[in-house]
Amino acid sequence: METLAEIAREVARTESDPEGVAIMTRKGRIYAVRLDGVSLKAAPLLKQETLSVGADSAHARGVADHSVATTSVVVLATWGQYQRLLPKLRRQPFRLAEAAAEIDRALRAYVSRSPRTIRGPHHTFVVGDRPRAMGVVNVTPDSFSDGGLHLDVKEAVAHAERLVAEGAAMIDIGGESTRPGATPISSDAEWGRVGPVLAGLAGRISVPISVDTRHPDVAAKAVDAGADVVNDIEGLRSSAMRRVVANSGAAVIAMHMRGDPTTMQSNLAYHDLRDEVFSVLAAATDRAIAEGVPADHILIDPGLGFGKSAEQSLELLLHVGELRSLGYPVVVGASRKSFLGWMLGTDDPAHRLEAGLAAAVVAAERGAALVRTHDVGPTVRALALVRAAQGLTNGSPAVAPGLDADDPEPEADPT
Repeated sequence: METLAEIAREVARTESDPEGVAIMTRKGRIYAVRLDGVSLKAAPLLKQETLSVGADSAHARGVADHSVATTSVVVLATWGQYQRLLPKLRRQPFRLAEAAAEIDRALRAYVSRSPRTIRGPHHTFVVGDRPRAMGVVNVTPDSFSDGGLHLDVKEAVAHAERLVAEGAAMIDIGGESTRPGATPISSDAEWGRVGPVLAGLAGRISVPISVDTRHPDVAAKAVDAGADVVNDIEGLRSSAMRRVVANSGAAVIAMHMRGDPTTMQSNLAYHDLRDEVFSVLAAATDRAIAEGVPADHILIDPGLGFGKSAEQSLELLLHVGELRSLGYPVVVGASRKSFLGWMLGTDDPAHRLEAGLAAAVVAAERGAALVRTHDVGPTVRALALVRAAQGLTNGSPAVAPGLDADDPEPEADPT
């Protein structure tokens, strides 16, 4: 059981007193928080303080014999236990006060179910109120799935309109293939493909448009031409791209990728895959905010298939909810990708629909706000089930007074 509402309903089935249901429910949800780089001096003190509130923490065995200088720590506690733990840590040395602040921030971001309203240069749109589909329009001759299908401007515009009619909440237009090993093209060539489509869509669709580009000049022109979102597969590593986003008022999707499409599959060795993806996205978004990009204009994407093996992409998909603790809406693109073919034993992207739908459901169920897909209609219908299930599991329980399903511990505030 993932939510307090689910736990409350299960406890209520015992016909317990409503006040008892509320008390017991708050004990039923453990939040695991990982801290990296905890010093040899801080780790035992952190262990002591977690035990003092009835919680626990795990660290490297080398802490006991001083054979390590630092350790990762996983804290396991209920929301109420964190309420008692964090004030204790704020009074401690060895950077535990800073750790308390990070735990508090990450927990609040992770549990938040509040929708985010993003005011782009041309449209205001909402993410996070329910899982939504982002429809893909590739204006390329060599994309892995639909290369060459929408090179004609009229066909690309018509395809975008079809995707909106099928329920796409956003249209993502790309003019450069970024499949592994794809040949890079110039920004002029990319704009020559994307620009006419944006012009053709002007006034024809009501949903926001995202431009899938890693070229700052293309991003700037696209925003001027009607795009509200820059989908940057290079994760805002370019200072020029950060300036474009900051100055244009566009929202941005920062994606994790090692290298570029020509090199990204050459080094798939990670010491800790999920830690690296998390850390890179955290550093990228912090840098962007420091340079003027509003935090409420940022979305993040783990980059399935971009510098990851099939197994690694699947691991990220299954743990995509962890990224919510960074505080930004999460975008996941799994549609027709090769890791789905690996699982199905097929090299044909056209035969990956069912696996793509399953991936979309997994991502949405774990908290992704946007699912990028070539197959909008089926994905929208699959996400409708996720939305209905989330409405059921997150609904306010009939018992447990004072317990709000959108706030895991309204009477136990960590601050």
